[in-house]
Amino acid sequence: MASAERTGTSAGRRTAQQPSRAAQGTAPLQGQPEILLEQGFDDESLYGVRAAVAAHVSTVADGRTVDVMVLIAHELASNAVRHGGGAGRLRLWLADRALHCEITDGGAGLADPALAGRRLPAPSLPGGRGLWIARQLSELRIVTSAAGTTVTSTVTI
Repeated sequence: MASAERTGTSAGRRTAQQPSRAAQGTAPLQGQPEILLEQGFDDESLYGVRAAVAAHVSTVADGRTVDVMVLIAHELASNAVRHGGGAGRLRLWLADRALHCEITDGGAGLADPALAGRRLPAPSLPGGRGLWIARQLSELRIVTSAAGTTVTSTVTI
């Protein structure tokens, strides 16, 4: 494992019979985050981001939540690659009975983060749905500047 990549749990998909750690009551205590995954990414590693998110979320949540978090992580990471300088960093953690997915990039920032992704783009437009999808599926927080953007998605489990 590269020194820039840090993971805190073993990979492995839970079956329907295996309850999540959160359901078992073995999730971190309130206020104590459990880092599940930290990893850099670029255009060539987006598949790896999806696979890593699925593997790590499956250790703490049900299948639907895994699917939601994979979709959110993919959309936000794709945005970072496309609009944020070609690369980014993903951080995934569990805290206070919620999963948090943070994507950071080094792009020029968003002009109006409060409005970004609030409206569904017209069907004729080829893109522009990543933040909208993430907003539909989670609570989204966007911090942006000329030095880059950090988007944090929170899903209660």
